[in-house]
Amino acid sequence: MTQQYISSNEFKGLLGIQAGQVNSVLARVLEKYSDIHPDLKRAMSYSLEAPGKRIRGAIVLWCCQAVCGEVLDSAKVSAGAIEMVHTYSLVHDDLPAMDDDDMRRGQPTCHKAFGEAMAILAGDALLTLAFEILSVEISDGSAASNLIGVLARASGGAGMIAGQVADMAGEKSGGGLDMLEYIHTNKTAKMFEAAAVMGGICGGASKEQVSCLRQYGMAVGLGFQVADDILDVSASSEELGKTAGKDAIQEKITYPAVAGIDESRRIAKDLADKAIESLSVFDGRADVLRQLSLELLSRTR
Repeated sequence: MTQQYISSNEFKGLLGIQAGQVNSVLARVLEKYSDIHPDLKRAMSYSLEAPGKRIRGAIVLWCCQAVCGEVLDSAKVSAGAIEMVHTYSLVHDDLPAMDDDDMRRGQPTCHKAFGEAMAILAGDALLTLAFEILSVEISDGSAASNLIGVLARASGGAGMIAGQVADMAGEKSGGGLDMLEYIHTNKTAKMFEAAAVMGGICGGASKEQVSCLRQYGMAVGLGFQVADDILDVSASSEELGKTAGKDAIQEKITYPAVAGIDESRRIAKDLADKAIESLSVFDGRADVLRQLSLELLSRTR
């Protein structure tokens, strides 16, 4: 039987608390930046305030706590920034020119609600605002520079965007495991890695701790994506909050398509074990991060 570090109910409660902290930051930022065009702000708020799990933001907060024992204001700002970047990526990912999806987080996608042009602009505005708040609201200039660099690298042309390019190129190509790992490493896992490292930076982590958090973020990010691939073929649209079965319809390269469901579950378990092992330098304050690795194995949305 797999060891539990905290109960699933306790984990869900803690995730809810962290999601609430992230949501508070996002609401404060949108209110503070009052000069954003009102039509644009409505589209930004629509996507940003949709009910999401805020896992990337939670990882920032929990990694900061694992390092220094508390959630600092800089970590809260960083959590808000990474959720803005993640939300921008979803808005653009759903566009007709990309994945062409109608539902996201249980509601019509941004382009369905506001039109394609406004959805593109809302995504652009969320992306740039994320870097603005890191530059303005992080008082330590060196930390702000490091945080901006980490997030930019993870979300840019050698990170998340590279993964999206490869994902589109891989449709109907019948690519193998190497291409699949490239797509998921860049499109998903590098943002999880960034979340973990950003939390470490905010907490004043040592080089060794940052290295361990980097390994954790990469493993848990890949595990998250394997679980996502499995869910796409095993869960309903109502459970997912988005259109189920799209990967198969678009002939995307996924773990179930390449390796099968059983092997995909084994890979997810190995990644969870690797993520937990990478946290060996941390004490019990990292138990919620350890439990997150396990929770991904049984996620339903």
